[in-house]
Amino acid sequence: MRAALTHLRAQIRAAAPRAMDALSYGVPVFKLDGKPLVGFGAASRHCTFYLMSTSPAMRARLAELNGYETGGGSIQFRADKPLPAALVTGFVKARIAEVEAPR
Repeated sequence: MRAALTHLRAQIRAAAPRAMDALSYGVPVFKLDGKPLVGFGAASRHCTFYLMSTSPAMRARLAELNGYETGGGSIQFRADKPLPAALVTGFVKARIAEVEAPR
């Protein structure tokens, strides 16, 4: 699991080079401009990519994921079957747009 999460972390870092490492509720996260961007973690049987968003746009994107358990703004995956880089990059870029959007 450590290797899978290290790989995921590198993918996130490549997609969001300005993001800072942090912890939120005991989960490793990346923050952008002080706001949570995405996070990751491990459970006994899977790894999780946390999107830190339950916006309608993110929920719609999650609904498109076949073959992955999703819910509550997260994607679960097996350590021996990591998430594709394009998928991670797409979600990170979408979260960057959400965080940077004017309110």
